[in-house]
Amino acid sequence: MKAASLNSAATHVLRCVHCGIVQQRVTPMFRCTECNELLEVSYIGLRESFPDGPLQLIDVWKQRRLSPTAEDVSGVWRFRELLPHVEPMNIVTMGEGNTPLLLLQKSATALGLHDLHAKHQGMNPTGSFKDTGISVAISMAKAQGFSHVCCASTGNTSASVAAYAARASMKSVVLLPSGQISSGKLAQALEYGAHVLQLRTDFDGCLKLLEEVVKRFPACLLNSLNPYRLEGQKTVAFELMEQLNWSVPDHVVVPGGNLGNCSALGKGFLELRDLGLINSVPRISVIQAAGANALVRTMREKDGNELVCVNAETRATAIRIGNPASWRKAVAVLKNTGGLAEDVSEEEIALAKAELGAEGIGCEPASAASFAGLKKLVRSGFVKTNEIVVLILTGHMLKDVEYTAQRQSDKLAAPMDADTDTVISALETLEKTNQRN
Repeated sequence: MKAASLNSAATHVLRCVHCGIVQQRVTPMFRCTECNELLEVSYIGLRESFPDGPLQLIDVWKQRRLSPTAEDVSGVWRFRELLPHVEPMNIVTMGEGNTPLLLLQKSATALGLHDLHAKHQGMNPTGSFKDTGISVAISMAKAQGFSHVCCASTGNTSASVAAYAARASMKSVVLLPSGQISSGKLAQALEYGAHVLQLRTDFDGCLKLLEEVVKRFPACLLNSLNPYRLEGQKTVAFELMEQLNWSVPDHVVVPGGNLGNCSALGKGFLELRDLGLINSVPRISVIQAAGANALVRTMREKDGNELVCVNAETRATAIRIGNPASWRKAVAVLKNTGGLAEDVSEEEIALAKAELGAEGIGCEPASAASFAGLKKLVRSGFVKTNEIVVLILTGHMLKDVEYTAQRQSDKLAAPMDADTDTVISALETLEKTNQRN
């Protein structure tokens, strides 16, 4: 079937999120040339580029699901009218997006909620939400003639950058904080051929060093400072609305580390509203580990006006970031959508992870923070019983198997004799225990 198409005439510029100046040149770290803050993609003439009205996009996107072409199979590039233009020959895709929206019946009942879902971004090609953003950012880098890409990472970004670079026949350079990355994520980066450098510092130190490196080494930065990363990640909002038949949820709850993901989601929902495709936006709330709660403290102590950095410590390594780059963008999303920033303890994260596991849903610890935080939001009355809630799960359980194995090791029975009577006896004992509980 031939893919549906629209000839969007919209163009984009890079605009500073703080002073609003449109950039005439782009620095290697994607910082404003006037105030050094982050940039975002801003579209010119977007609404006017659809002669029959923006609502036609809904039908076009739906029709593309029947197309076999790579850009239509992608759950990112299928929405390309709301992305920077890239010629098909430069699009780097592995069918990212298209992740399931799962009903959480047990968890909803336990919390007294009527409608609770999880959007599982861990079902992306490399096992995390990063793939949606990396697909767009690396496609832009390829179109601009880069042969090398680079990132600092707590693990998931490195895996995604390495995989997509391999698909694009590009070289990837990864800076990791030594001893702070799960073996699964490290193995991915190595398997996909990245040049991995382990540094004696934390993530924030790696990113600071990378800022100096890209000034002297011709590699395109693919961290979330790159505004094209967030353009890819915002498509999760588009896909979620399709899955909910364009009925806007009341709340979207997302874990927060470097804060690019919540920033992207907010941008996606706000663009849909501004185009008239939805009439409202969900409240987007950000959940952080208590030991890495820079945004939470920024909102509580400075009302979002000044970043409060922390010395990050948490076993949820994907969100172990104390100096989040996208804090201004995240603050804007919280204020524009009416969401909250909340933090949760290590034990609350572990319990939430196990409870999701009891529903057959595996995720890495950072993802479970969103569920742990939702519990607190329900108890405080911020989330009401009759409201529709969507949790964003950002990474697959196999990203950090050491964490899961350690937490669940007491459930593993000791080795026993390999005979039928012994096995039946063990099962009968288990059944009696279950009945007592």
